[in-house]
Amino acid sequence: MKETKFRARSVPPAAPAAPATAHVGSLDRADKAILRALQQDASISNVALAAKVNLSPPACLRRVERLKEMGLIRGIVALLAPKALDAGMLVMIGVVLDRSTPESFAQFESAAQKVSGCMECHVVTGEFDYFMLVRTRDSESFNRLHAEQLLYLPGVRQIRSFMVLKQVLSTTQFPF
Repeated sequence: MKETKFRARSVPPAAPAAPATAHVGSLDRADKAILRALQQDASISNVALAAKVNLSPPACLRRVERLKEMGLIRGIVALLAPKALDAGMLVMIGVVLDRSTPESFAQFESAAQKVSGCMECHVVTGEFDYFMLVRTRDSESFNRLHAEQLLYLPGVRQIRSFMVLKQVLSTTQFPF
């Protein structure tokens, strides 16, 4: 019996896949309908979502997975009721640093991520260097947070707090 030898072809290793980027212009009607529906209720089943956007369930699931891969869907979350969780007071905090150096910005940003109840922190232009959104139970708990944490943030020259009296609009839904 004659022995047959096979030579393995040399295949170069695949380059790591770069995260895909997309913009609204590359989405079709069905993609946009899926995104709108998921923004309203991300707990919807795939079968119900497919029916809502007029697709078959397998096609709908493939599209949702593709939208995730494209980075358009970052995650699925539950929106909680702040008052019910003793975090009904929303405070906007403007922060001015004493120096504008990469080190002072990095130190502040690292510390700001550890502030209790901090929901958002943004570098901004204008009078302040940062705006933070913080949730607390009430003015007494905010006063405690201010005295125990905010006053000790590194590199801070000035902090101005703005208590939200009434929330007129707060949404997580992107219009497109």
